[in-house]
Amino acid sequence: MPKYASTYRSTEVEIMDNFNLQGKEMEDVLTDLKIVSNLLGGASITLKGIKKLLTERSKNKPITIIDVGCGDGEMLRKCARFGIKNGYNFNLIGLDANPNIILEAKERSKNFKNISYKTVDIFSTEAFPEVDIVLCNLFLHHFKNDDIVRILKKVLLASNLGVVVNDLHRSKLAFTLFKGFSRVFLKTNIAKHDGLVSVARGFKKEELENLSKNINNQQSLIRWKWAFRYQWILKNNL
Repeated sequence: MPKYASTYRSTEVEIMDNFNLQGKEMEDVLTDLKIVSNLLGGASITLKGIKKLLTERSKNKPITIIDVGCGDGEMLRKCARFGIKNGYNFNLIGLDANPNIILEAKERSKNFKNISYKTVDIFSTEAFPEVDIVLCNLFLHHFKNDDIVRILKKVLLASNLGVVVNDLHRSKLAFTLFKGFSRVFLKTNIAKHDGLVSVARGFKKEELENLSKNINNQQSLIRWKWAFRYQWILKNNL
């Protein structure tokens, strides 16, 4: 059983971080994760962050958005629908280091012509493409603090408008509530396990503020959101 600590982020590894996970087992876990997102409303935090960064951007111009650690692309599909509804011309790109998940993302997004995917390790020496907005949606908690700073420095430098982070608040209450939630709504043991690990690897607000201090030439806005999330918007000051 995953353990929770208030004073530090867990170092336990999520099962989904094993790139050998594939096939029906992987599909079922991804479906469980979609259920979590839909029932707890996490996607709206990212969409509102995008909208905030686009307040001074003309809707007539194409807008390129990259989702780092995109998983099966559920967030990008929500972005595509959001773009259509609000009259934006989105070009959406999903990056993930797991080639099996990228294949699944392509299959689940085959009806969306403005979404594409690429297998990429965020720590590779490959140059990060210049884009308008970078999304880190439930992605950063997978990494140690030093690596988070490296990731954000890299993607912020490549973004014209900024970065939208949507990640978990490490809370004993959230950890306890997720146990009950997962028993009722989730089918796979992997999703039940990884959900608890994710909360235990989440953040306190002061931890995000300390990370922000190590990233130069940016302006941060960190706000708590339901259900036990933080929206962290970073704007490039270069």
